[in-house]
Formats: sequence, structure tokens, C-alpha cells
Amino acid sequence: MVYAVRSFPLSSEHAKFLIYAQDKETQEKWQVAVKLSLKPTLTEELAKESHEIEEIVFPRQSTKQSGYLQRQKRDWVIPPINLPENSRGPFPQELVRIRSDRDKNLSLRYSVTGPGADQPPTGIFIINPISGQLSVTKPLDRELIARFHLRAHAVDINGNQVENPIDIVINVIDMNDNRPEFLHQVWNGTVPEGSKPGTYVMTVTAIDADDPNALNGMLRYRILSQAPSTPSPNMFTINNETGDIITVAAGLDREKVQQYTLIIQATDMEGNPTYGLSNTATAVITVTDVNDNPPEFTAMTFYGEVPENRVDVIVANLTVTDKDQPHTPAWNAVYRISGGDPTGRFAIQTDPNSNDGLVTVVKPIDFETNRMFVLTVAAENQVPLAKGIQHPPQSTATVSVTVIDVNENPYFAPNPKIIRQEEGLHAGTMLTTFTAQDPDRYMQQNIRYTKLSDPANWLKIDPVNGQITTIAVLDRESPNVKNNIYNATFLASDNGIPPMSGTGTLQIYLLDINDNAPQVLPQEAETCETPDPNSINITALDYDIDPNAGPFAFDLPLSPVTIKRNWTITRLNGDFAQLNLKIKFLEAGIYEVPIIITDSGNPPKSNISILRVKVCQCDSNGDCTDVDRIVGAGLGTGAIIAILLCIIILLILVLMFVVWMKRRDKERQAKQLLIDPEDDVRDNILKYDEEGGGEEDQDYDLSQLQQPDTVEPDAIKPVGIRRLDERPIHAEPQYPVRSAAPHPGDIGDFINEGLKAADNDPTAPPYDSLLVFDYEGSGSTAGSLSSLNSSSSGGEQDYDYLNDWGPRFKKLADMYGGGDD
Repeated sequence: MVYAVRSFPLSSEHAKFLIYAQDKETQEKWQVAVKLSLKPTLTEELAKESHEIEEIVFPRQSTKQSGYLQRQKRDWVIPPINLPENSRGPFPQELVRIRSDRDKNLSLRYSVTGPGADQPPTGIFIINPISGQLSVTKPLDRELIARFHLRAHAVDINGNQVENPIDIVINVIDMNDNRPEFLHQVWNGTVPEGSKPGTYVMTVTAIDADDPNALNGMLRYRILSQAPSTPSPNMFTINNETGDIITVAAGLDREKVQQYTLIIQATDMEGNPTYGLSNTATAVITVTDVNDNPPEFTAMTFYGEVPENRVDVIVANLTVTDKDQPHTPAWNAVYRISGGDPTGRFAIQTDPNSNDGLVTVVKPIDFETNRMFVLTVAAENQVPLAKGIQHPPQSTATVSVTVIDVNENPYFAPNPKIIRQEEGLHAGTMLTTFTAQDPDRYMQQNIRYTKLSDPANWLKIDPVNGQITTIAVLDRESPNVKNNIYNATFLASDNGIPPMSGTGTLQIYLLDINDNAPQVLPQEAETCETPDPNSINITALDYDIDPNAGPFAFDLPLSPVTIKRNWTITRLNGDFAQLNLKIKFLEAGIYEVPIIITDSGNPPKSNISILRVKVCQCDSNGDCTDVDRIVGAGLGTGAIIAILLCIIILLILVLMFVVWMKRRDKERQAKQLLIDPEDDVRDNILKYDEEGGGEEDQDYDLSQLQQPDTVEPDAIKPVGIRRLDERPIHAEPQYPVRSAAPHPGDIGDFINEGLKAADNDPTAPPYDSLLVFDYEGSGSTAGSLSSLNSSSSGGEQDYDYLNDWGPRFKKLADMYGGGDD
């Protein structure tokens, strides 16, 4: 391939030069003359006239002469066919003609195979089977297929191969038909501020689909523009071959310019602006922050105040400014106290959002000790300043903290207070003075005392001076005394605003006195009727402690005389003694043996303690054979009381149940008799017989109402079937009988006569009941009762006539006939 390495003028005359080739192995040389001329404007006629078809001949086969193989001439090396892409035609365009030397004697047929011919993509290359003319049918695209490898074949008319296939290579010559394309339209890079010239920033890359080994695919990069153009319009440069962007000037400062935007151009043809194709992309370079600005306090002195004895309280808020990028290690401030706090009562925490320093109290402060603190604080970044920065690495300020006095709790000293006293002190004895101190020395306050806890209620305290006095006898043996110590708690309260209080504990160590006489232990025992083989071992129980307890002295009283006559006691040691029968036989039973026990106190204390002894018959081993034990011989007082209480409770429950049953029966009777029969106006339905339907119901037989005499008399009913509300069996009164077809005007008289007869009837039921008068007939001039509206006319009705209807209507007369009352 021959290329022009530089631009040069070409005259109308032909330029000629020679090209030499040499085989490195055989050193054989070739040469060819190249004639260079201006390319005319192609037209179809000019192309036909000037186009000469190259001919490719199949190489000759080796032949035998006189039985020996003759050396064939060296095979032709068929050069590849170079065909430019994007040709405009016309098509089919003839390329070469393939011919065999045997076409003079034989009728041959030519064909080509391979991709582009009979293999995909098919139909690009065709061959005339008679003439062997190879042609291309359409424009080629090097970016799709850069080379075609075909094979040419020659066969006779019978399909027999007459020549070996030859290879034909068709190279698609690249044309500059593709622009460079950047891999990304926007490229992002970073560079630290303050970087020196020559610092690598980023690399941009573009690709060209044309041949990379030709000028069409050789790219060159350059920077078209930079925004902003401060502090210099040329802060960056780019390697025109690799696309590496580096800094070329100093002065990158994030606090002034945080981002640069570069327009990068890529041009093929080695950057030739006339013939090369170009494209652009954007490079965004972010200037990253470095710690080139230390934090600076906004004031030289900060002020704050805190109440005494308070912790975790923010005293002051320290503010700083830092020009570095917020929320980065170069911006985050770290505070420390460099002076004024030797005891470590303060600490400074950094607010992550505002970067402020929060001065906090971590240990209680006493106003009476320190009224003010002056702290020296310093602020610096989390990372050290960058090299070459002329600023100091930290900033300092002063914090003035004022302590506010508040009312504090009074406190007892010492707490607890321990005193030693003998038990048995009488009421009204002054024990000690237990006072509290007020830490508020600069407040004029009074303290008053009260008792908070006194389990045995032995003590009282003076509310003014704190003197503690007994109000009962102190007893060391009390259950409220633990390990000889009695605890009482007192409260001291001041009159400050707000009032405060404190507690103190008084511990009284009680010294023992001999105030408890010893008692025999156990209090019950058993022995045999004879002295042998049993004896009773006893000891003494004394609630006092040494030296007011053991050793003990045991003895029997002189009276009654039967005690010493029947029993004898022997002291075993200071705490134990042995009781034995003195006589040879003592009848079985329960005996109370008094024993005198004396302790070792000063003065000693004696007591006569009763030992209940059961004397029983024993076997050979000395074991009691009686079934009953001491408890079975007689119940104790507590057991008897418990049994009596159970009996009394049981009797009370039975009595309450009986009373409740009687009361319920009375309530039932009261409910039945609550309404006076004379005043009872309740309607009671009496069973007479089937009445039939109403006057508008024509489906019933009304003859039943017209023959009241056919009703079954009461006397026929069995006794057990009669209802309670039925009339008793007496002689029936003579009620008026209405005629079968009465005149409507006689209804009022008929009702009055029936009413008088009912009032004088002694056999009438105790309640108002339905009375049978007579069949009222079917031709009544009155309207149906269902059409009456009592609510519309009840207010205008006069009910005084109810008083004339007798005692059965007395209740209604009182309800409706009383006028306004």
C-alpha cells in the first residue's frame, strides 16, 4: 500500500518512481514502476475507456517426459485485489477475469466460492461462467468486512475439475467515512486543590471505526475551551495521542473555583483540521478539598453559666468558621480544653451538623468552692493542615463560666451516727443530739427535724435542736433489734426555695442487762414409772447474752414437798441438767415439775419454770408403751379456743341461713298480699267456655253465646282441676236475664242491675273478673270499640260517676274522679 506521507503539489505531468521488493530468504529482488497522475472526474464512458481488466491465469500443471518429472516453473503469486469501500459504481463492477490455458481445447465453466459469493453474505461477488469475468455487485463497507477470501474453480461441461482452485483475496480499502466517537459524552475527574503543574487528572478516550493503522483512524486530542478561565485560561493540557489530561499551571483553589469544564476535541487523519473528521466531549474536573484552612473562632471570649451540682448541662456554644468543604475531615473541628480545668469538670463535644463546640459539665461543681471558671480552649481539624500552608494549625479562645448557687440538701455528719446505750432506759431519757449541716453557706436558712423511720416507736427528736429522747423503754431483745443494733432514720428540711431535705440514720448499739430470767427447755418430757432406765435431760433458755446468761444453776423448790420427794435434779454442766425419779415407782400420768433456774448475771436472775412430765409404762428398752401422748392427755388452751371459735362460726352460718330462708318466705307472702283485694283492679281472665269470635268475625258459631245455660256448671269439675281464681262453689246468685232481642235503650238498665247483683254476691271471686251477662245481639247502633280513641276525648270525660259504682270501682274513682287533685 502506498500512502502520501505529506502534502505536496502534483502537476499535470505524471510522476514516476520505483518500488523494490526483496525476499529475505533467497535474496531475490523485484521492482515495479509506479506512475502517479491526477485522478480525473469519473463518468461511465471514461471509466469504460480507461478501465483495463486484469487477467488471472490458472498455473500450469507439472508434466512427465521420458518417465521423469520436470520441474515446474515457480507458481504465480496472485496479488490481492484492492477495492475501495463505498464505491458509487456502476454495478456490477468488473474486477478481474479468470482464465485457464485449456480453454482452447475444452469448453470450460468458471465459478467462485467463499464468503461473499456462495456463502453469507451471498451475492456480493459474481463470475461469468463462460468468460470468467469476476464482478462486484454493490458497494463494500470495510467496517463490516475488511477482507474477502474467495476460491476460483474451472471445470469442464461434465463438471470434472480441470484446474486446481486458486485463492483470490480482495482487500477493502478504507475510506475516511467515520467520525471519532468518545466512549462517554461527559467525563468526570478530580484533582486536589493546590496541585503542582504536571499532576495527572484523568484520561479521555475516543475510538474511530476506520482503519486504526491508516490515517483515517489515527486520532489526535486537543482542548477547545476551559470554563471558568480563572486564575488562568490554560490550567490544563491534554496529551494529543493518549488523551491524558494534566495540570500545567498552579493556583487551583477549591474555595475560589470548585469545578472546571473542558471541551475536548478528537480528530482523525492525525488531527488534520482540513481533511480529518472530528467530534467533541465534555470533561468535568472537580477540585477536591485539602485542609488548607484551619478553623477560626468567631469570638475571642465566650460566656456561659451553670447551676451547681448539675451534670450533662451545656454551658456554652463555641462557634468557628472554616472555609474548607463542609462535613469533611478538613472541615470537622476538634475541640480541647488547654487550661483552666485542672479537675476535669468540663468537656467539649462537636456538633456534627453545625461544627460548633458544646461545652458540657461532666462533674458536679460546688458553688461554695468555685464560683467561676475561665477555660482556655483550642480548635483544630480532624486532619492536619496541608504542607506549605502558612496559617497556624489551631485557633484558641477563652470561655468564662459562672456557677449559679442553688439550694442544696442538708446532710447529717456523720451518717450513720452510732451510739452505745444500755437497754432498759426509761422513757424521757436524752440519748444524743443528731443535727444536720446546710451546705449553702451564703443562704440564711433554718433547718427543722422530723422522725422518718422508728420501727419500735422508741424515740422522738426535737424539731429545732435535733435532740433525740426516748419515749419508751429500750429492749435489746426486741425483734426490731438486729445484731444488738437498732436503726432509726430522721429527716432534716430547710426553708429554702425550693425547700430541700436530707436523711440521716441513727444506730443505737444496745448493751445487754440481766432483764430476762432463764426458762426450762424443753417444756415437756416423758419418763418411765421407775427410775431406770430413763432420765430427762434439760437445759435453760435465756434471751440475755453473756455474761447475763449461762452457766445456770438448777434446783427443785421446797414446796410442795412431793416435788423433792419424787424427783431429783443433777447438774451436768453450766448449761445442762438431768431430772430423775427419786422414788422407785411413780404412777403413770401427767406431772408438772417446777424447776428453779438461776443465771450468772450481776445480780443473778432466777425463775421457776414448769416442766410437764408424762410418766408412762415402758418396755425393756425404756420406750414408752402408752398410746396417748402428752398432747393427747389434754388439749392446750390455744387448741380449745380454736375449736370453740370454729363451733361458733358454724352456728352463726346456720343461723344466718335460717333467717335468710324465713325472710325470703315473708317476701313471697308479702308480694302475694301486697295488693288489697278491695283495691285490686287487675283484670283476671276466668275460664268459662268458648265465646266465639267478635261481631265482625262471621266464621264462629254465635249460638254458644246465646245459650249461657249450656255452660258446664262448676260442681261437675273435679276438685283437683279447679283454678284458684275461679269462683267458689256456692249457690249461684240470681242475675238479671236479658231478653234474646233487647232494645238498645235497655242496655244501661241491664248493666246497673247486673252491677248491684255482683256487689251483693258473697260468692264473687276476690278479683275483678269477666261476668257473663247475656248475648248483646248483632244489631247494635254503637260503633266498633276498635274505632274509639280514648286519648282524644279522655281529657273532657267526667269520671265522678265512678264513685256511685260501688267498692270495686273505688280505685278507678280515686284515679280519675278526683278532679284537679
